[in-house]
Amino acid sequence: MTSKITSILMTFTEGSEHSLTEIARLAGLPVSTAHRLTSELAARRLLERTTDGQYRAGLPLRTIGGTDAAPPSVGDRAPYVLEDLAAVTKCRARLGVLRELEVAYIQKDPGPRPATAFSSAATLPLHATAMGRVLLAFSPQRTVEMTILRGLRQYTPHTVTAPVRLRRALGVTRLTRVAVAKWQLEPGVCGVAVPVFGAGGDVLAAIELSVRDLGTDLQPLLGPLSIAARSLSRELSGTSAIPAQPTAPAEERHLVAVGH
Repeated sequence: MTSKITSILMTFTEGSEHSLTEIARLAGLPVSTAHRLTSELAARRLLERTTDGQYRAGLPLRTIGGTDAAPPSVGDRAPYVLEDLAAVTKCRARLGVLRELEVAYIQKDPGPRPATAFSSAATLPLHATAMGRVLLAFSPQRTVEMTILRGLRQYTPHTVTAPVRLRRALGVTRLTRVAVAKWQLEPGVCGVAVPVFGAGGDVLAAIELSVRDLGTDLQPLLGPLSIAARSLSRELSGTSAIPAQPTAPAEERHLVAVGH
């Protein structure tokens, strides 16, 4: 087994990318064996799937090989951060980025299953998720207005659909760098999210935890959530000068929690 895995990994030199058929041919393996092993290696992030279905070396291998001169991307590092966060908090962890007025996201549930990958099919609304509100709060005003003009769909009886209430919640998020969404997308499920910053101080992404009760869960989870976001921000920006993420004052947390 070790020799077969080694033969597969040895096909990826100098940043090369290969299809499954090419990997099987270069490694001298049956396609079925190559498929099984490359799938396992991809699940452990030693290999990555490209958008056109090719395989390439994953971040750990590129780092070992010294070929990763540029800072890692969100897609490179986010799964590891989410895995640690889900393990520590025992909560569902998500990371979202803004994509065409929606949240494209990856997710890690507590347990052994690996984090998901970004997919065009995995999107969530901006206004009804905590991570979406973080992304909106730090986006240009035009993006906020386009989201409102597109329509604030109601997913539960608690979903904020009034533009004035959404704008108020975004203002609190800009001030506190914390967003919550109480029963906005799923009945009985709340979310709390914080921003991930890039080198220029722009918000690149948002990390969110799903909880049942904001009253009891918010404060204990803000610590590990903020640490995860700051850690990822440092990795993506290549600097330690990341703005601190303050804990939301009690009154402002209440305003956001009730959807204002």
